[in-house]
Amino acid sequence: MASTSTAGDRIKKFLGIPADEKLDDTAYYDDGSFVESEPTTRDFLNEIRPTVQGTLNYLRELFPFVNWIFHYNLTWLLGDFIAGVTVGFVVVPQGMAYAKLANLDPEFGLYTSFVGFLLYWAFATSKDITIGAVAVMSTIVGNIIENVQKDHPDFVAGDIARTLAFICGAVLLFLGLIRFGFIVEFIPIVAISAFMTGSAISIASGQVCTLMGIPNINSREETYKVIINTLRGLPNTHLDAAMGLSALFGLYFIRWFCTQMGKRYPRQQRTWFFVSTLRMVFIIILYILVSWLVNRHVKDPKKAHFKILGHVPSGFQHKGAPRLDNEMLSAISGDIPTTILVLLIEHIAISKSFGRVNNYIINPSQELVAIGFTNLLGPFLGGYPATGSFSRTAIKAKAGVRTPLAGIFTAVLVLLALYALTSVFFYIPNSALAAMIIHAVGDLITPPREVYKFWLTSPLEVIIFFAGVFVSIFTSIENGIYVTVAASGAVLLWRIAKSPGKFLGQTEIYTAPRELVRGGKDAGLTQSLLQKSEHHTAFLSLDRDDLSNPELQISTPWPGIFVYRFGEGLNYVNSAKHLDNLTIHVFKHTRRTELNKFEKLGDRPWNDPGPRRGQAFLTDELVARPTLRAIILDFSAVNCIDVTAAQALQDLRNQFDRYAHPDKVEWHFAGVSNRWTKRALVASGFGVDSSRTPRVQREENYKGDVQEVDQGPLIAIGPSASASDIEAVAVGTSGSSSTDEKRPEGEGGATGGDAEKGNSNGEDISAVPTASSAGAGALARGAGRKKLVPVYGINRPFFHVDVATALKSAVRNTGVVVADE
Repeated sequence: MASTSTAGDRIKKFLGIPADEKLDDTAYYDDGSFVESEPTTRDFLNEIRPTVQGTLNYLRELFPFVNWIFHYNLTWLLGDFIAGVTVGFVVVPQGMAYAKLANLDPEFGLYTSFVGFLLYWAFATSKDITIGAVAVMSTIVGNIIENVQKDHPDFVAGDIARTLAFICGAVLLFLGLIRFGFIVEFIPIVAISAFMTGSAISIASGQVCTLMGIPNINSREETYKVIINTLRGLPNTHLDAAMGLSALFGLYFIRWFCTQMGKRYPRQQRTWFFVSTLRMVFIIILYILVSWLVNRHVKDPKKAHFKILGHVPSGFQHKGAPRLDNEMLSAISGDIPTTILVLLIEHIAISKSFGRVNNYIINPSQELVAIGFTNLLGPFLGGYPATGSFSRTAIKAKAGVRTPLAGIFTAVLVLLALYALTSVFFYIPNSALAAMIIHAVGDLITPPREVYKFWLTSPLEVIIFFAGVFVSIFTSIENGIYVTVAASGAVLLWRIAKSPGKFLGQTEIYTAPRELVRGGKDAGLTQSLLQKSEHHTAFLSLDRDDLSNPELQISTPWPGIFVYRFGEGLNYVNSAKHLDNLTIHVFKHTRRTELNKFEKLGDRPWNDPGPRRGQAFLTDELVARPTLRAIILDFSAVNCIDVTAAQALQDLRNQFDRYAHPDKVEWHFAGVSNRWTKRALVASGFGVDSSRTPRVQREENYKGDVQEVDQGPLIAIGPSASASDIEAVAVGTSGSSSTDEKRPEGEGGATGGDAEKGNSNGEDISAVPTASSAGAGALARGAGRKKLVPVYGINRPFFHVDVATALKSAVRNTGVVVADE
C-alpha cells in the first residue's frame, strides 16, 4: 500500500477524513500487464455530461417524424387515409358520449379529440395509438368536476376540466423532456388490468340508468350503490329503454355477424372488418333517423318523447386560456396525481401492447412528451384531459394504418363534424350514446382466461387484481388505482427483501439425445455414448429446490469452501437476510480452526455456550467438520451494491476471520460486471489481499511451465483478439471436472476433514491435484502458438469471470499439493 500526497488528501486531512490508501499497482503497469482501475467521480461526470452528438440525438428523439416523413409515399398515404377516416367515423359519436361522462357538454369531446389527432403525429413513436376523449379518463374528470363544484359551486365545469388538463399536460411534458419515461415500468400489468376492469364495470353500471331511461339515479355514487338503485328503479323504465336496448343489441349483433362472415369468407375478411368497425356509425345514423321521425317537430329537447342530446354549438365555442388562479389550482390540486396516473396507465399500456403486436418499440419518454404537449395545448381550444384509446387504437391498427400521420385525416373529419353536422347531433338519443359507451367499455374487462393466466403465473398478484376491482366497485376508481399500485409496489419490495439465496454444489453435465435417456434405457449404452461426449461442471442448488432430478449427484464444492448465489441483487433491503443465511449455514457445516480456544466454560460467549456439563465438547462429528477456507459469492444477479450492503459484507468478513483465526478466510467474487460495484468492493477491502497472496512471481529462470507458478490466485485468460490462429484455452480447464478428480478423504460431496498435508491440524493428505492442474498441460502446449490475455485485471485476482474459475482459485489457495495425473 502506498499513500500519495495530493491536494485532495490534504483537504481530507483538514476535514478529519483519513486519506485513501491506494493499491500500488506500479509493478503491473511496469511489465505491461492488463490492470483494472476503479472509476472516479470524473468518469461519472463524463458519462452524464452532454455531448454534441448526444444533444443532436435528443433533439432527433423529440421530433421522431423526421425519421420517416421524408420517405412518405402514395402507398402510405392511402393506408393512412383509410385508417384515419375509419377512426374519424367512430370518434365523433364516441367523443360526444364520453363528454357526457365527464359532466361536460358534447362538444368538449370533439374539441379534445381534434387536438389529440392534430398534434400527436409530430411527437409519436407509435403509428397505432390515438389520443382523445376516453371513457375512463372522462369518468375521472366527471368525478373531479362534481367534487370541486360541491365546494365551489361558482366554478364552471369546462374551466375545471381545462385547467386540470393544462396542469397535467405540463407535468407530463416535463417528465418526458427529462426522459423519465421509465417510471411507467413501476405500474405492472395486473394493476393496469384491475384498474381497467374496475373502471369498465363502474362506467357500464352508471350508464344502465341512461340506457333504460330510469330517472333520479346518481351515477357518480359508489358502483355497488348505483347497481342497487338501478335495480330498484327498473319499474320506472321509460321509452328510452326500447331505443337503448335495441341499440346495444344491434352493436353486438353486427360485430358477431361480421366476425362469423369473416371466418366463413376469408377473402372478404377485410371488408367485413370495415363493416364491423363502422357499426357505431350505422347505429347512430339509424337512431338519429328514428329520433328525427319521432321528434321532428320538437324544438326543446326536454319535450322530446325520449331524452335526446340537444343543441351542439358549431365551431370552437370554448377557446381561450385556461383559468390558472390560486383558487382554481388549490381546488384541483388533490386530484392531479390521480389524473396523471390514469393518463400514464392508459396511454403507455396501450402503445406498448400494440408496439409488440406490430413489431416496433415505443419510447415511453417521448410518449409522455406527446400526451403532455397535447394536454398542454388542448385546453386553449376547449379540450379536457386526453390519453390513448384502446378501442380506437385497435380499429386504427386493423384498418391498415402506415404512419402516425393518419391522425391528420381523423382531425379533418372531426373538424368537419364540428362545423357541418352539429345540427344533426340534436336528435341523437341519449340511450343510444349510453349503449355505445357500454359496448365500448365491455372490451376493457379482463376476460376470465387472462385472470386464470395470472393465477398460474403469480397467485399473489391475482389477489391484488381482485382487490383493485372490488375497491373500485365499493369505493371509487381512484382508490382502486392507489390500492393496486401500492400493493404491487409492496409485493416488489417484499420479493426483494425476501429474495432467496442459494448455496451451490457442483455436478458434471453431459449432453445426449432425449430419446437415449427416456424410459430407463440401457445404462451401458448410455455410458458408452457419454464417454464420447464433452462435459462441463455446472453449479446447482444444494437444497434441490430448483426442480432438479433428486437422483442427480450434486456435491459440495470443496471442504470449507462455500459458493453462494444471490437471488435478486444485494442491497440494504435484503443484505441482512442473505448474510444471516450465509452465517448460519457456514457455522453449521464448519468448525473453528482453534477447537480449544476457550479453556474455561465461563470464557465461552453466551450465544455459543457449548455442551452441558458432563458432556464431551470435541465430538467426532465436530472434529470431522472442515475449517472455513473461502467464500465464493456469485454476483451474476447483482448489478450494484449500496453502503449498507458493503458494510454488511465487511462485518461478515471480520466475523468469519475471528471464527477461522489464526487463518484468514478468502473472499472470491464471480460475475461482477459493473465497474462501480467492483469499486465499492475494493473500497471495502475485497478483491485483493496482498497480505496472504504473493503479488507476482518474477523469477528470471521461469520457462513457461504452469506448474512452476504454484502460488497466488488463478485468473481466467483467453485468446487475444489480435491473434490470427485462435483456439479457446482457459486456465485449469479440460474435459474433466474442476475439483472432483481427487477429493479429501471423507468428503464425497458432503462434509469432511481438512485436506492438507502438514497443515495446522496435522491431517494427512495424499497427493491431491489443485483445480488448476487439470488443464495446465493444455495451456503450456498452446502458449507457444498463440497469445493468451487475462479476462480481467491481474491486480484484482479475486474477481472472477465465473463460479468455476473462482472455485479453482479458492481450491488452489487452500495449499493442496499439486500432483500430475
